[in-house]
Amino acid sequence: MIYTVTFNPALDYVIRMEKLNLGMVNRSSAEAIFYGGKGINVSTVLNNIGVESVALGFVAGFTGREIEEGVKDLGVTTDFIHLPDGLSRINVKIKAEQETEINGQGPQIEMDQVETLFEKLQKLKEGDCLVLAGTIPSSLPSDIYEQIMERLQGKGIHIVVDATKDLLLNVLKYHPFLIKPNNHELGEIFHTVLKSTDEIVTYAKKLQEMGARNVLVSMAGDGAILVTETNEVHRIGVPKGTVVNSVGAGDSMVAGFIASYFKEHDYLKALKFGTATGSATAFSEGLATKEKVEELLSTL
Repeated sequence: MIYTVTFNPALDYVIRMEKLNLGMVNRSSAEAIFYGGKGINVSTVLNNIGVESVALGFVAGFTGREIEEGVKDLGVTTDFIHLPDGLSRINVKIKAEQETEINGQGPQIEMDQVETLFEKLQKLKEGDCLVLAGTIPSSLPSDIYEQIMERLQGKGIHIVVDATKDLLLNVLKYHPFLIKPNNHELGEIFHTVLKSTDEIVTYAKKLQEMGARNVLVSMAGDGAILVTETNEVHRIGVPKGTVVNSVGAGDSMVAGFIASYFKEHDYLKALKFGTATGSATAFSEGLATKEKVEELLSTL
């Protein structure tokens, strides 16, 4: 079974308008609401391509209830922890001549509630996959990913970490199955600008030396590079298409990769499927669908 954790899920309120005029009344031309959070995105895409998962995390208030019910309505199995106080956040995303985002802070999470999450995670079994993705709310300790991975050490659980900078570096000692920095994030980790494929491979291997088993580096329109624990290096381009939505594309790539790998245990096939899934989201208004993924996969 695949499990995802979203510490700070959100209602993403997307507003489209011709132009945002500061200090004035603005009127939208279109609106939409999505259930946001990197782990939720991964679970939603997995469901869309026919793979079961369980979405874990924390929700609060009427917004939290809406997130939970909305995600369930999409077909995703949830096991959220309900916080007694506060509200799950609303993120406002304004798409005008430029994109502007206002992200909410989210509710306070107490350590006894974190212990409830730990108890749920202790029930994972050998061969299960756990996806830890995104930033950590300010109310939680900065080493929460490390605490989770330390508790699950030796249980044979495949842990995927999609995070940046220290949040990523600090978990490498626990040998995550997969990490997915993009090429810019990889450069930032090592305080450099990566200008070639060879440099990306070199620094991806440095992350392996620090403990990562497999490193998947996404490069937007330039495709992706996978450095595997079996010393293979695979590079892939992207399908042709028009990018209309970058939100969730990276999460979709993770979903596609793990869906394929844990079915066929073939890294190259997983890279292709992950790339098709990420592109399917990038080329769509919402998250990837099975039909769009299969259409793009045939072109890779």
